[in-house]
Amino acid sequence: MPNIALELGNQVASFGVKSAYGEPQEIDGVTVTPVTFTYAGFGGASGDGGEGGGGGGVSVPVGVYVRREEGLRFEPNIVTLLVVAVPFVWVAGRALTRIIRALKK
Repeated sequence: MPNIALELGNQVASFGVKSAYGEPQEIDGVTVTPVTFTYAGFGGASGDGGEGGGGGGVSVPVGVYVRREEGLRFEPNIVTLLVVAVPFVWVAGRALTRIIRALKK
């Protein structure tokens, strides 16, 4: 019977910087390195009824690092920024109105 924890540990070892930063690509003399936000989860169990395991993960494109003759620059993914910024601004605005309302009392 294989050890599920060791198998999952071997699979997780490939995550990290390699999954967050893609391989640099050369496009028309410009080097582009994709950047993502990644996270993953795994689980496993064994017992009298059997054994099993599973896992999953998410990778969200954040932007790219662009290297030109002028230097290195980060260019964000606008769609991802909007997806993150809209709820953040809503929550911050809602919290601010509650704080102001509490201070007025």
